[in-house]
Amino acid sequence: MLSLQELDKDTLVSIIQKGLEMKQNPQHFHHAFERKGLLMLFQKTSTRTNLSFQAGVNQMGGYAVTMDWNASNFSLSPIQYEVRYASRNCDVIMARLKKHTDLLELAAYSKVPVINGCCEKYHPCQAMADLMTIYEVKGTFEGITLTYVGIHNNVVNSLIAGCVTLGIRLLLVTPIVNEASWDEALMEKAYRSGYVENTHYISEAIQRTDFIYTDTWVDMENYQDSHYQEEKNRRIQTMMPFQINKHNLAGCSPYIMHDMPVHPGFEIEEELIESEKSIIYQQAENRLHVQKSLLLHYYPPISHD
Repeated sequence: MLSLQELDKDTLVSIIQKGLEMKQNPQHFHHAFERKGLLMLFQKTSTRTNLSFQAGVNQMGGYAVTMDWNASNFSLSPIQYEVRYASRNCDVIMARLKKHTDLLELAAYSKVPVINGCCEKYHPCQAMADLMTIYEVKGTFEGITLTYVGIHNNVVNSLIAGCVTLGIRLLLVTPIVNEASWDEALMEKAYRSGYVENTHYISEAIQRTDFIYTDTWVDMENYQDSHYQEEKNRRIQTMMPFQINKHNLAGCSPYIMHDMPVHPGFEIEEELIESEKSIIYQQAENRLHVQKSLLLHYYPPISHD
């Protein structure tokens, strides 16, 4: 599960629906992952990914082992050798790495399924939670329009993959592209599908959209980096006209989404974070439920009937 392009429509819908079932009836799944182990490899900081995977595995009777990539021998030895050993000690690996190429190598040599917990190109777990939230709010994927406003980044790529698979119209308002995130093959597929289109201004999309989604303008690993300040300031200056605020919503009231961490006063007006149409916390909570469902996709519980 490296980008969200691996799943067909029926499988993706099934995982999302099972996630909603698990959210509504968690007690039915207390032993669903019993005695199974999840290895979590972190090369980058995390709140939601770390907490939701640990909580989810424990809630289903399994266990999680958290490993700091830089404090382990993954930082010293070729990945193929370390993961051949590490994967003999667990049932699933979730890895949050800086480079997608490292994730591909990890997956190629692992003996167990590998889940991308975020890299510079993709964030499939976040996109699955986003799509689950849309389905939870609307009860369908038919006729839905989602607008993303911000930097074209890893989150956008997995959103594109999911929307193309499910047939959701996705409008992109992305004045800046993270070069490291750009995936030419993905974009060619997205434009051919007819579900993805670019617009230059929020005003071109706001009348058409059911959901409006934004994300940080500065990647988490660069946010407090003193060497990144010039680029950070350039991005803020370029992106301020694209802030999600009451003025730019122009009287429309789409559901408001953000994958967190939030930087109020930058990509979103603080007042809108807690507004009636904000589903930001619901969206964040759904990381837990959809990831539990994803784990059971690999290891369906055994019936004892």
